Amino acid sequence: MTDVDLPEPETGDPVFIAPVAMENDPDALFAGDRGTLDAEVRRVLVRILQRRFLLAESSPAEWKLLLEHQQMIESRLNDLFVRLVVDHARGVAYKEQVRSDEVDVPILLKDEAYSRAETLVLVYLRTVFQRETTAGTASARVDVEEVEQTVLTYFAETDGTRASQQRAVRTAIARLDREGIIEEESEGRYRIGPLIEVVLSAEVLRELQRWLDEQTRDAETSTPREPEVVASGASEGDSL
Repeated sequence: MTDVDLPEPETGDPVFIAPVAMENDPDALFAGDRGTLDAEVRRVLVRILQRRFLLAESSPAEWKLLLEHQQMIESRLNDLFVRLVVDHARGVAYKEQVRSDEVDVPILLKDEAYSRAETLVLVYLRTVFQRETTAGTASARVDVEEVEQTVLTYFAETDGTRASQQRAVRTAIARLDREGIIEEESEGRYRIGPLIEVVLSAEVLRELQRWLDEQTRDAETSTPREPEVVASGASEGDSL
């Protein structure tokens, strides 16, 4: 084989680009960093991907950054076929998986449905919130015993012992507390936040109330049917 003589590069025109050390590249956050967002904005982007919801009330600094850099964060999410939803009135932001019949969209986020116990608790909380806000009350609150007393009436004998049913209700309350839908103000006393309206729209609430009515009528003759409830913004970050 004949060797091919390559032309020598002109002076000042190197063939390879020399790497830049981090200390000489102040915008780099780690070795090999090719990102363009500031560290704080990147953290907000990660929080959106990690969490089910980002709440203005509980995370004011992150909420402020989100609004200031919303277009850029939306762009990054859209690159992943993920949509950002920002509800300014309720102070909540969440992500949604983009789905399309016209474009082949790889599914990045998986929807996680609420369990039956969680759904029953959500329906009760949403009903109380609607009743109290309609009456002009500034905030709606419930006691854990009050939630249990109502929700347990919808359990059937096939749902286990009363103790296991109570544990299911308490576990559901704990999850909704972690998600920011309710907030424990004192032991066993919870404030229902406006996020409940995002999780359960009025239309979904009506559907679930019909489901509960049907379940009550058929409880003695059939096995209760599991509801299919996926909250808005229900795509979990750990499902990536």
